[in-house]
Formats: sequence, structure tokens, C-alpha cells
Amino acid sequence: MATLSVIIITKNEAESIETCLESVTWADEIIVVDSGSTDDTVAICRKYTDTIFVTDWPGFGAQKNRALDLATGKWVLSLDADEYITPELQDEIQAATTAPEEKVAFIMPRLSNYCGRFMGHSGWWPDYIIRLFLRERGRFSDDLVHERLIVNGPTGTFSNPIIHKAFENLEEVIQTMNSYSTAGARMMHKEKRKAGLLTALSHGFWSFVHTYIVRAGFLDGREGFMLAVSNAEGTYYRYLKLILMKEKK
Repeated sequence: MATLSVIIITKNEAESIETCLESVTWADEIIVVDSGSTDDTVAICRKYTDTIFVTDWPGFGAQKNRALDLATGKWVLSLDADEYITPELQDEIQAATTAPEEKVAFIMPRLSNYCGRFMGHSGWWPDYIIRLFLRERGRFSDDLVHERLIVNGPTGTFSNPIIHKAFENLEEVIQTMNSYSTAGARMMHKEKRKAGLLTALSHGFWSFVHTYIVRAGFLDGREGFMLAVSNAEGTYYRYLKLILMKEKK
């Protein structure tokens, strides 16, 4: 049985997936679940692994669980296609997966790049996330977006971060904001949440304040303001889409 399986879900990630895969060539197993890429994503992945599955798109949580179900390793490292592991974090991961099992999962910070700037505030740093876990002790929530990894047992914490190339430009920001707000609206609609125009406006405004003031986004300069605005827009549109979904129904 493999010690460590790396699981990655992809769709049209040709610009970033090679950096991700190159950073985990030391793992025992790499599993890629692709949801119909039309670029060179799958071809690039085949240079690093034969374990590639192409399927439909059920949402982030369900897709990651599909990848998890294919893993055979004792430990699983879940990565997004626009993330990569540094040599320092690699050392921590390898030490944890070969040590006695006192922890069932490990939390690690994530350092994210937004339009050319690594963010030190705005809620983006240190952005602690659970990505390494014992395969039989973790499972992803079924959320369409902003899925969570749920583990059963004690966790440890790494000091070195995952590097996240979140957004290269504003076009990516806008595309992601649109798709995430749609998925978020669908989730709220399924939960029978209610919303009106005032709700959309107030939540959008609070999202800006929370990012730019409460989480000190102003210390991230121009990019901090840009992120606060895009967060506000995404929140505003999520509630507007929920309103229209309810009216259409």
C-alpha cells in the first residue's frame, strides 16, 4: 500500500497544473480527476501520472470525494491545481507521514497570490487549511463550492505554507466570482434561504468592510482594495442570483 496519495481535481488548468505536479513527484501516488478540460491539462498530467479520470462536474465537494475514493495511500494530500508544495513543506509532510500516528490530519498555512501580489492580510494569510490526512479518517463536505475537509481525530500544524497562485489577472477574478456566486446561490436556494435587495446590498457592503477593515486589507495596498471590492461584488451577486432563482421558481 502506498504511503502518500496526492489527489487533484482539474478543469482547463494547463497554465498551472505542471507546477503543481512537479512539486509532488516524490509522492507514492498522484490521482487526477478532470471534469472535461478542453486545453492541454490532461496531456500535461499524463507526463506525471497514469491515474487520470475524466468525468462530469458534480461540484467541488463531491468531485474531491471521487478523487479520495480512488486513493490507495495511507495518507492523502489534497491539492488544488493552482497550488504547489515547497521543499520545506515537503520535508514536514514526509516527516509526518513516516512518524507514529499521533495525529490524523495536519493544518498548514496557505500563501496566496492575487494579481501579482502575495497577500499578507485581507483574510488570506495565514489562511490555515487542512490538506494532509489519514485516508480513512477524512471526508469532504458535499458543498458545491467552499467545501470543507471533515476529519475525525486530533490535528497537528505545519509551519511552512502551501503556495497558491490564486489569480493571475482580473479576468480570472471576474470569472471565478461569477461561477462561485452562482454555486453559492444554488446552495442557499437548496437550503431555502430567503433574500431581498436590501439583504444583497447589506451583505455585499459588510463583505467589503470585513475584508478591507476588519481583516486589514488596506495593508495589502492596491490589491487589498481590489480583493475587498471583488469579495463584495461576489457576495452581492450571490444574493441577487438567489432572488432571481426564487422568482423563476
